[in-house]
Amino acid sequence: MMMPQNYSDLTRSFEAHEIDNTAFHHADHVRVAHDLLCKYDFIDAVSIYAKGIRTLAEKAGAPQKFNTTITYAFMSLIAERMAVFEHNEFAGFVSTNPDLLSKNALEKWYTPDRLKSDLARTIFLLPTK
Repeated sequence: MMMPQNYSDLTRSFEAHEIDNTAFHHADHVRVAHDLLCKYDFIDAVSIYAKGIRTLAEKAGAPQKFNTTITYAFMSLIAERMAVFEHNEFAGFVSTNPDLLSKNALEKWYTPDRLKSDLARTIFLLPTK
């Protein structure tokens, strides 16, 4: 399945669980998270996003790659930044928050061992830093 060229289509495809996981990169994760947080309240956006990411991992044959802590912490970080930094579009948002495009953005609050733990994969862990 090809990746949609338009991010509205990308988010719709994500919500329908029709995303090709091999072409769904970190920037796409951030874009979809942003779109969902614009469209839904935080609780619903996180639920939809987590279910979508878990489904991607399962379809890829790697359900162990889904990580509850990373998913919830990253969504929280994006939501907080959206509340603090005014923006009219995604490009403006990421230009103000370029650290979100790094897969290591959570290392400011979490040790790598904590993020990669089996417990972090199954429940949300609070940061320890």
